[in-house]
Amino acid sequence: MGLNEYFERATGTGVLATADAEGRVNAALFARPHFPDKDDEGVCAFIMSERASHENVKENPSAVYLFIEPGEEYEGKRLSLTMIREETDPEKIQAVRRRTTPQISQDAGERKYLVYFRIDNVRPLVGAE
Repeated sequence: MGLNEYFERATGTGVLATADAEGRVNAALFARPHFPDKDDEGVCAFIMSERASHENVKENPSAVYLFIEPGEEYEGKRLSLTMIREETDPEKIQAVRRRTTPQISQDAGERKYLVYFRIDNVRPLVGAE
């Protein structure tokens, strides 16, 4: 099963870890990654607000996404990521959303970004391959 299919089916909790230029680390809850090009599983994207995680990847493009499936077993994925670009087009951002809530970005009054990452490495949640 590919990453796109895995993340479309999987349920769980996601955490994105980033660090600023000085190495100060931040971790935040994030939804499952989006795969804008279903044929290219080497690139994923996250919808980000103008907060610490977004500021960090502008300064330091490296990040790690940790996805934990529910249950007593430690199942999930660890993705090593490098930011490659971002977009601010509200229509494009709304098009990739999984939730159907209308224009969350407009309701919250926050600017949103669709941030693309190259997937450098994929490992299981626990252990190594």
